[in-house]
Amino acid sequence: MGIKSRNKIEASFNMSSMTDIVFLLLVFFIIASTLITPNALNIILPKASDTPQQNLPTTVEIQSDGIYALDGNVITISQLESSLISALSNKEKPGIVLKADKDVVLDYIVPVMEIANRNKFSLVLATDSKK
Repeated sequence: MGIKSRNKIEASFNMSSMTDIVFLLLVFFIIASTLITPNALNIILPKASDTPQQNLPTTVEIQSDGIYALDGNVITISQLESSLISALSNKEKPGIVLKADKDVVLDYIVPVMEIANRNKFSLVLATDSKK
C-alpha cells in the first residue's frame, strides 16, 4: 500500500524580507551619518614657528563715522585708491581685508568694494566670531 502524506513541509527559506530589513538599515545609517557634525572631532593642530609672515594682508578699516584707515594710518576716501595701488603693486596676489565697524553704513563700504573691483584686488570682509 503506498500511502503518501499530502502535507509536505518545504525546507527553503525566503530571503526577501531579510533583504528589505538590510536595505532599510543601510538607508538609516547613511542618513544618520550625514547628520553628524564635523565639529565633534577634537583635533590638535601643529604649532607654527614664530617667524614673521612675509605676505601680510593690506587692511582697510572703516569706523562708524566714516573715517578710513589703511594699515592703521588714517586716510581720506579720495586718497584710498592711489594708496592701495601703491601698497599692492608688488604683491603676487593683491588682496584687501576690510574691517568695518558693525554700525557702518553701506555707503562707506561700497566705494572700497568698487576700488577693489576696478583694480582686480581680492576683497575679504573680516568678522568676529559669534559668541
